[in-house]
Amino acid sequence: MRWQDGRRSTNVEDRRGSRIPGRVKGGSIGILLLALVGMYFGIHPSIILNMGESVQVSQPGQSGAPVEQTEEDRQLAEFVSVVLVDTEDVWKEQFRAAGQTYAEPNLVLFSGAVQSACGFAEAAMG
Repeated sequence: MRWQDGRRSTNVEDRRGSRIPGRVKGGSIGILLLALVGMYFGIHPSIILNMGESVQVSQPGQSGAPVEQTEEDRQLAEFVSVVLVDTEDVWKEQFRAAGQTYAEPNLVLFSGAVQSACGFAEAAMG
């Protein structure tokens, strides 16, 4: 079966192109507190303070002009959606066999950086 003919997951959110770089709210205070803790443990504060200079987040829904996606970008998003629905099907069955309920994941496509449910995430993180 060709992947183009497959079902697609509804649990894919495409945030690519919806980014405005900006500091993490409360980031300066957090970095300062980390610097103080670092000093306590003998870490030079400049090391920690310099970490905060590159922290930026994606803020969906607040972008200026929308970024036009290429056909390749659309194809990749569809491919990911087909793979995800297959994964969801397999895990639903595995959980059902174990008498459990599978909670479907939400997959977020993004470029640059984004605030995730478990913290700051960059595209370079994998």
